[in-house]
Amino acid sequence: MVRQAQLWASLITLIYRLVLPLSNVHSAYPTKVEDINDVVNGYNCAKGSVPWQVYFTYNGGRWCGGSLINQYWIVSAAHCYQPANTLVAYLGEYDTTFTESTEQAIQVAEVIKHPNYDSTNQNNDIMLVKLSKPAQYNHFVSPIALPTGCAAAGTWCLTSGWGNTVPDGVVYPRVLQCLDLPIISSAQCQQTYPYYYTANMMCAGFMQGGRDTCGGDSGGPLACNGQLQGVVSWGPSKCASKDAPGVYTKVCNYNAWINQVTSNN
Repeated sequence: MVRQAQLWASLITLIYRLVLPLSNVHSAYPTKVEDINDVVNGYNCAKGSVPWQVYFTYNGGRWCGGSLINQYWIVSAAHCYQPANTLVAYLGEYDTTFTESTEQAIQVAEVIKHPNYDSTNQNNDIMLVKLSKPAQYNHFVSPIALPTGCAAAGTWCLTSGWGNTVPDGVVYPRVLQCLDLPIISSAQCQQTYPYYYTANMMCAGFMQGGRDTCGGDSGGPLACNGQLQGVVSWGPSKCASKDAPGVYTKVCNYNAWINQVTSNN
């Protein structure tokens, strides 16, 4: 995936952490952010250690991640939106190169973006995905709790996905990748991304660079102390850059909306 522009330009080009199913390249526009979808310098997750992780395919091709929150509903990123009939959710996935006995492939029944999602700066980058039949819970498939409060700066969290594993070029992993990383303060996040940051976003990662989510991890979880605190959203045009941590949708701001949608649909 091509990641254009320089961090210190007056208008920073950012990248959604998304995988395009038909091409590894998409253009970034100078006043827009772009999606992200993979983990740079993470490690192989232990099989079954992230049982809420969801893997979406779009028309049969690699797409976004998500987090299972109950038997019918998944939280993902709004920039991952596609019509329900084009999406299949894979639960219990680990190695994407062959069929294991742990997967549950379930057709998506409904996709609901946040009504105030703004694609120009990725504010309110969150959506809910309803499954056409309930997930069956086991050691490899189980939900993650919604946050009971917002996580503090310095809290260590876990992000995961099958996205790009290198900042230059494209190398997708076979197995689910994990990365432990701390939440960065809102003040530091706003200072880093003054043109894009909103109170509905949070930064997590390492200011020295080297480790980050990347293209292909979009929509995936940022899990902190067993709660879903973040959704992988966007980041700099070159993943794992110095002074440019990944940005996540701040899930604690959306509990009421999530509960309303999942109760009424």
